[in-house]
Amino acid sequence: MKQKTGMLILAAIFGLIGGAIGGGIFGFLTGTNTATDFFNSKIEQFGGNAVVTTEIRNLVEESATTDVVESAKGSVVSIVITKEFQTRNVFGRIEEDGVTEEVEVGGGTGFVVSEDGLLLTNRHVINDEEAEYTAVFEDGTSYDVEIIDIDRFADIAIVKIDAENLVPLTFGDSDQLKEGEIAIAIGNTLAEYNNTVTKGIISGLERDLGAGYTNLIQTDAAINEGNSGGPLLNIAGEVIGINTAVDRSGEGIGFAVPINEARVALKSVQEYGRIIRAGLGVRYIELDSDIAALNELSYDFGAYIRTGNGQSAIVSGSAAEKAGIQEGDIILEIDGVQVGVESGLAEIVKGYNVGDEVTILLARGEEELTLQLVFEEIPEEVGQRSIPELNNPQPNQELQPRPKPNQEFQLRP
Repeated sequence: MKQKTGMLILAAIFGLIGGAIGGGIFGFLTGTNTATDFFNSKIEQFGGNAVVTTEIRNLVEESATTDVVESAKGSVVSIVITKEFQTRNVFGRIEEDGVTEEVEVGGGTGFVVSEDGLLLTNRHVINDEEAEYTAVFEDGTSYDVEIIDIDRFADIAIVKIDAENLVPLTFGDSDQLKEGEIAIAIGNTLAEYNNTVTKGIISGLERDLGAGYTNLIQTDAAINEGNSGGPLLNIAGEVIGINTAVDRSGEGIGFAVPINEARVALKSVQEYGRIIRAGLGVRYIELDSDIAALNELSYDFGAYIRTGNGQSAIVSGSAAEKAGIQEGDIILEIDGVQVGVESGLAEIVKGYNVGDEVTILLARGEEELTLQLVFEEIPEEVGQRSIPELNNPQPNQELQPRPKPNQEFQLRP
């Protein structure tokens, strides 16, 4: 599984198959108040109101980074993936006695999010129903992993270990990230080097790779196979993302799921014992100028409610049906946010919970209408695209995201 040059890879590995001075703001290092306060305290350690030279800046940054790592690494686990295989003889034939052996087939990463043993990781790390999973802390302590729930619509999973008095990592606010902020990744690199630390910056935001991988954080902090599910931290030691994938067609192009997306899933598990997602219950096409022209529509943005596969465009009993949305409508705005201009429909909907009420502006023919909609749980009938279902990668299975000009992407575990 190491021949992955030029590919976008899910970062789990499967072996077998200038700133002001004296209380000033280091804006080039961080855009968050928490991190600013953190740096101010560090500046005091290195001379207070003294002129902050490049050397002192470097010392401050280095000291802050080491503090983040020291504080966080005890809450990061390596996830070891094992499966049972029948033993084979020297000729490669399965032994007749039916003896099996447990073989380590890969690994990923996770991190503590509650004192009583809840961990966050990627869905694709724990998606093999025939495998067993073990969480191993830096000190070697290991626990069997129980899968609590997986998110059908994001590469997120919540698992649990039988442990208490753990130290959960603190969440940051991924909606407030700025390009250029420091990013620190910790993970089980190559499923061999546990708690490997890499550092870089936030290189981009709201990256869309297709195949359900949308609104991702891009970073040049090195992310390798085995890092999947590990935390991406800011300089204040807050988790801002879950490391997920890497693009091997270039250097230093890694991606992480924003932590605010996982926050919704975690809150749901803590309240209801499972991940509950809010949804509209519609099938749709996101409009652009070409699709609008082809369908003779007056709008070149928004979500066009329709289906071409014989299924209903509106899921029966869904929030959309109850609100009065009809096939052929174009959803233009949700609470004033333009669909397909500021964010796609799926990304907008992800920010809401079951029971939230919103105002929807839609076009029906030549008329614009305003409707009130109360979000409900996504129906089991998951043909809808209000939040696209995430493809479920298996070892050696390739996913084909939306193609880019002159470039082929492949998603692999």
